[in-house]
Amino acid sequence: MKAHEIDYQIYGEEMQYVEIELDPQEVVVAEAGSFMMMENGIKMETIFGDGSQDQQQGLFGKLLSAGKRVLTGESLFMTAYQNQDFGKRKVSFASPYPGKIVPIDLQQLGGKFICQKDSFLCAAKGVSVGIEFTKKIGTGLFGGEGFIMQKVEGDGMAFVHSGGTLAKKELQSGELLRVDTGCLVGFTKDVDYDIEFVGGIKNTIFGGEGVFFATLRGPGTVFIQSLPFSRLAGRIYASAPQNGGSREEGSLLGGLGRMLDGDNRF
Repeated sequence: MKAHEIDYQIYGEEMQYVEIELDPQEVVVAEAGSFMMMENGIKMETIFGDGSQDQQQGLFGKLLSAGKRVLTGESLFMTAYQNQDFGKRKVSFASPYPGKIVPIDLQQLGGKFICQKDSFLCAAKGVSVGIEFTKKIGTGLFGGEGFIMQKVEGDGMAFVHSGGTLAKKELQSGELLRVDTGCLVGFTKDVDYDIEFVGGIKNTIFGGEGVFFATLRGPGTVFIQSLPFSRLAGRIYASAPQNGGSREEGSLLGGLGRMLDGDNRF
């Protein structure tokens, strides 16, 4: 194996975190801002790109690797955590919003996994984190993830996160699955990804489910999330107070609601 062989344990239910156990000199790389805690003896270092072996080919190679990450909306930098002690040491990374952390064993999934642009959490050193261009124009324009998705390649462990409850679907050859474009977490390299028009004027205008489905055709493995972050953020924004007050502030029901809640403002 080119990637470091790391052990891990996932804790929690709604707000999970993954604990990585590092042998001496082993390294795990993670997105900036995902760090939770680490034991003494682990050194933290900021690096360009993902620190994979393919990147270590001079300054140009490092800049190219980092530049790919900018296209996916990520930072130029990642953080590497190396165990410099003589015994095993642990470092933990947390999911940024309620959901599930998905362990991806790339060696068992053909060496490549394609996922949402912002779903990558951490991986063993040696795993390459890059971009995957959508080949079909229609899929790129209307597929919910744009022309560019994120990919992780190699033979080690990687971890991605999803929102809400996670569903794992094993598709047989030719089997078709239709998914809301925002609910797609990722899929293996053999899955054929496309989009499909919902159909029907009533469905399109009044259905409230968007204009397109994501279609995934097997064989391969697909991961689906029940609560995309964009949907969660939209609900929070829609419910946020406007100009310092609630949306129903001028209504009778709004006043009664505040009284019942113990809010004495007038």
